[in-house]
Amino acid sequence: MEEMDAALASAHERSLAWLGTLPDRPVPPRATVADVVARLGTELPKDPAPAEEVVDLLATACEPGLTAMPSGRFFGFVIGGTHPAALAADWLTSAWDQNAALRTVTPAYAAVEEVTTTWLLDLLGLPMGSAIGFVTGATMSNFTCLAAARDAVLRRAGWDVVRDGLTGAPRVRVVVGAERHDTVDLALRYLGLGAPEPVQADDQGRIDVRALQAALARGPAGPTIVALQAGNVHSGAFDPFEQAIAVAHEHGAWVHVDGAFGLFAAASPSRRNLVAGYDAADSWTTDAHKTLNVPYDCGLAIVRDPAALSAAMGMHGDYLIQDAAGDPLDKVPEVSRRGRAVPVWAVLRALGRSGVADLVDGFCRHATAFADGIPTIEGAEVLNDVDFTQVCVSFGSDERTEAVVRAVLADGTSWMSGSRWRGRAVLRISVSNWSTTDEDVERSLDALRRAAPG
Repeated sequence: MEEMDAALASAHERSLAWLGTLPDRPVPPRATVADVVARLGTELPKDPAPAEEVVDLLATACEPGLTAMPSGRFFGFVIGGTHPAALAADWLTSAWDQNAALRTVTPAYAAVEEVTTTWLLDLLGLPMGSAIGFVTGATMSNFTCLAAARDAVLRRAGWDVVRDGLTGAPRVRVVVGAERHDTVDLALRYLGLGAPEPVQADDQGRIDVRALQAALARGPAGPTIVALQAGNVHSGAFDPFEQAIAVAHEHGAWVHVDGAFGLFAAASPSRRNLVAGYDAADSWTTDAHKTLNVPYDCGLAIVRDPAALSAAMGMHGDYLIQDAAGDPLDKVPEVSRRGRAVPVWAVLRALGRSGVADLVDGFCRHATAFADGIPTIEGAEVLNDVDFTQVCVSFGSDERTEAVVRAVLADGTSWMSGSRWRGRAVLRISVSNWSTTDEDVERSLDALRRAAPG
């Protein structure tokens, strides 16, 4: 245990030192890949080294190449920081080193997952009794949910995809809004379903229900999935769930909601209207490492019918000690995996219902502050309705907008990414970190003012 104690003490010290730099350090990394490679060493050593020395080398070599993503001034992607309770619970998860696959073998983990599932369904206002698989992120959540959808709609059509595969199966039609996230298309590719059929979206990226109705009415009839969206990655907009789900169900479609960051709007009484009616869908995707601020990697694949999820994901091996009540491995693509539900339980227990609502409301308040401050910058224009956590900004021409993005990243005070939305270059601000403060927002606005002189 001496070597273990020394290594963990070093890791603890280095972790606290890193976290202590976040309030003031520049957000972009200071070293290149080549710089870090040189510090790590390019040749595998011949002999063993003490674990403490390995930890110290790793921390020293990598620190200059780290982006301050946990900083309250990182707005480049929709990713959270890590809440203290979640980070500490994640350390415990690694120390416990449980393969969270089987209920009988790891009862502690199975209990945590069971409680966390109940809390999440209650918090999000989703049907109790739905199953939740704890996967790596939204990409694999979309994959998992759409796998359950694919198999279910084919079963309704009389085709057993588990037994017979996809060769010769009826074609599964997937209808999506024109501004769905690219990971939906990626998941469909993984599943052998090919490209989806996009229908018109409005100026905020919300699916047009009349266009959806027309597309479904045109046919062809047969196994159908409709994928909707809670939180457009540029505008933050939410599809009109009540009407869209009703139309899709009239045509016998399975409805999936991709809510990688937006699903947690349901946890806030002041934002719950954004997801009104979404509980009538058949499956939902979200990330805990986005809005809920747990460490990477933790996505949530939520399926109304647990039998449909286990039919798509479950497996059996003679060596596995399986439980008649079902096992965690029945709900996810992996067999071996870490206990992802543990940090989720911890942050939910630490925040409680009101704390999660305050978290969501805080993100929205900071996004609104950005939207209010940006028009004071000459030539700057907010392009979206800021109803949630996303802000898209143009500085006039594409060339000027792209120059501002480069300048703000070079400044280093904050990180805001460039993108393209509706045919225009934009600077995109995503607010999703529990530690972001009013001062962080003001410092970031000042950086934008320096990056966009009149």
